[in-house]
Amino acid sequence: MFDGPFDVFALIIAIIAVLIAIKASSQAAELRRRLASLEEMFYAQRQVQPPPLMPAQVQAEAPATTAAEPPPLAPEAEAAPPPLVTEEVSPPPLAASTEAVTPPPLPAPAPGFEERLGTRWVVWIGGLALALGGFFMVRYSIEAGLVGPGVRVFLGGLFAAALLGAGEWSRRKETISNIAALPIANIPAILTAAGTAVAFATIYAAYALYGFLVPATAFVLLGLVALGTLAAALLHGPALAGLGVVGAFVTPVLVSSGKPDYWALYIYLAIVTAASFGLARIRLWRWLAVTTIAFAVLWIFPGLDTSELQVAPYAFHAIAGFVLAALLVVCGFMFGPTIEDGEIEPVSSSSLGAYLFGAMLIVLSSAHADLALIAFTLLVGGTLFVAWRAPAATGALGAAAATVFIVFAEWAVRANPDMLVLPGGPMPGVGPTAIDSSVTLHLVMAAIFAAGFGIAGFLAQGRSNSAVIPVVWSAAAVATPIAILVALYARIAHLDRSIPFAILAVLLAAAFGAATEALARREDRPGAATSVALFATGTLGALALALTFALEKGWLTIALALMSLGTAWISLQRPIPVLRRLAAIFAAIVTARIGYDPRIVGDAVGTTPIFNWLLWGYGLPAASFWGASIFLRRRSDDPPLRIVEAAAILFTALFAFMEIRHLATGGRMISPPSLLEFGLQVCVALAMAIGLERLRLRSHSMVHNVGAVVLTAIAGLISVFGLLILENPWLLSSVDVGGLVFNLLLLGYALPAVLMLLLSYAVAGHRPVAYANTIAGGALVFALTYLTLEIRRFYHGPVLLYGATTGAEQYTYSIGWLAFGVVLLGVGILVNSERARLASAAVIALTILKAFVIDMSTLTGVYRALSFMCLGIVLVAIGWLYQRILFRRQVAPPPAPQAST
Repeated sequence: MFDGPFDVFALIIAIIAVLIAIKASSQAAELRRRLASLEEMFYAQRQVQPPPLMPAQVQAEAPATTAAEPPPLAPEAEAAPPPLVTEEVSPPPLAASTEAVTPPPLPAPAPGFEERLGTRWVVWIGGLALALGGFFMVRYSIEAGLVGPGVRVFLGGLFAAALLGAGEWSRRKETISNIAALPIANIPAILTAAGTAVAFATIYAAYALYGFLVPATAFVLLGLVALGTLAAALLHGPALAGLGVVGAFVTPVLVSSGKPDYWALYIYLAIVTAASFGLARIRLWRWLAVTTIAFAVLWIFPGLDTSELQVAPYAFHAIAGFVLAALLVVCGFMFGPTIEDGEIEPVSSSSLGAYLFGAMLIVLSSAHADLALIAFTLLVGGTLFVAWRAPAATGALGAAAATVFIVFAEWAVRANPDMLVLPGGPMPGVGPTAIDSSVTLHLVMAAIFAAGFGIAGFLAQGRSNSAVIPVVWSAAAVATPIAILVALYARIAHLDRSIPFAILAVLLAAAFGAATEALARREDRPGAATSVALFATGTLGALALALTFALEKGWLTIALALMSLGTAWISLQRPIPVLRRLAAIFAAIVTARIGYDPRIVGDAVGTTPIFNWLLWGYGLPAASFWGASIFLRRRSDDPPLRIVEAAAILFTALFAFMEIRHLATGGRMISPPSLLEFGLQVCVALAMAIGLERLRLRSHSMVHNVGAVVLTAIAGLISVFGLLILENPWLLSSVDVGGLVFNLLLLGYALPAVLMLLLSYAVAGHRPVAYANTIAGGALVFALTYLTLEIRRFYHGPVLLYGATTGAEQYTYSIGWLAFGVVLLGVGILVNSERARLASAAVIALTILKAFVIDMSTLTGVYRALSFMCLGIVLVAIGWLYQRILFRRQVAPPPAPQAST
């Protein structure tokens, strides 16, 4: 027995130890069994597989494979032991294994733009819209005075400093630890950008909201923050640079004073422009240079419409920006980036063209002040010099030629030119005189520009190995002198017969002819043939101008057009090359004749719609040129045919436009345009563009191709500047649009939207995708505009310009836009159209922008809450629709377990 408790405890421990040993022994046995099974599987996989059988062997052994039992062995085979494998056999490849191996599933394709847009972004924005209730609660606590202004400004500055410090600390931390920031979440850049944004907001609040800072101090502080942001962009990347340049250019808007100081403003902008261009040059950020140029040009507009316009600071702004762009932006000139020889770089050319445009605005707004004209002349001369030295800026020559023509054309129609052509000479003190300083300066400028463009364009031939650059120079050399001559003729001769101007045109034609002859004798260089053709065209154009300046109007135009048709028919009967050229010359003369008087016969047009003198003055020449083009095309497709085809398209378009104007104005051709006229012109231009798009597929004519593009561009310009701006019944025009449904809005906006959509389908697959998408985007804009104006017609009656916008109307806009976007999405899903779905995304994005920018500040009460609630619900629903229907991703099933052998 047990003598004590110690023995009892010892017995218990022994029993427990035995039990543990038994359990461990059984576990070890199980492990040995599993190990043996794994070894068997491993050696089974290492067995040697027989080589693949040849077709003959397969046929020989086919009976053996189908027998139920193996054949009996020979006696010697039975007695012989099995052969031994004397060398190690490597394991067979995976494909020869006895068990099938399931291939790994293919990785899912990366989500595209539309999938990200539909499945993620709209959901995030929808959640943000639903979460705005919390923002409004915080705003209410501030408005209730729970936190004082001084404390707010102090906390804002402290928060900005904390964010900036955190951004710099995290940047250094990542640099030390060699951890690259994620491209989608660059923490240092985000923190620094947030800090600069908070600094901007804090300084502006201290100045504008609470009056803690005077304008000068606020201006300096905001400018320093902007420049500091640009400097920090060297370390943190492009996002911070964008914030800095926007803040720098917006600072003068935030800080205002009773009497603006334009010199201080433009000196500040010059410093900001230099810093931004320098950063763009160091980092080679084109977008930063383009953004800077856009803001700099926009800052030319303030104050241009005032009566006390100070030309000097504006001229300084244009010249300083031009010089900085030439030094730092233009490739291959001074400090600009390098570029391959003979390549025209868009940013280099557009930067100079933008400041030329600004200088032109200064000239026009200052009524052609002497200082503005001198500054404009300097910039045009600088453009020629920079383009001569840096071929990358050759594209700016087109902008220079266009701005020169606009300046002289506006000068030609600004003052009354009647006093210049009176038999007794100009009346003292009435109208401009030939010896006025303005007239003298313009004449000197005209001579300088004509000689500069012409001589430089001629001397530039053969200097480049590129085929485009000499063509651009020759085009500017030909177009600019002719345009200046036309403007001077309109100013001084009042579009009347003028033998002196006819002589000038003949002299210009002689100069172009001499240039053509000289270039034709040179060796063949890239672009030489096109340049020779351009100078030859200038010769014919100048001759046509001479005839136009000296010929009578009316029937002469029709006679010349019929002569072109007759000459083309004769060239078909007698294939003499000069006849084809002569037909083209007649067409060019008639085309140039239109500049004499678009009404052909002056005031004797008539008042009958359609059947008036325009039918004969434009309709007969158009029909003649179409017939001449048919005759000329039967022989070959050459430049004379293209000139006649261009004249046919031009006169057809002019006939339609002039008849529309006659109809819209009741025969008073000089009346201002109207919504009816612009709407009809857009519809006709789009219809003709659709017709030319169909025609060019059969004719393969370059003119039909270009004509379709030009008509589309004209329709776009009239749509934007005519329908959306000048005659917009909500923006500037007080026109009576008519009934609730059948009204001018249907003609001016709905029908153009339908025609734009048809045109986009007509060019789909035959032109670049961006071209068709741009037209489709125009259709979307006009459809949305029509919807918006119809809603306003419902609330305000037939005159949309007057009356305040109520909360109910503002809410209706949001709901209407949102419903339009949902309808587009439904159409895109039903017909599987990605374009319709992307259009829906654009409309819904615009609705989101309106909700955050307009509804949040104008709507109150239940309308604001409903606006954001509906927006959020619809966006989340769209995200669900994209995830569950359009881009539903199937979850791959797990691989089947492998069977052991």
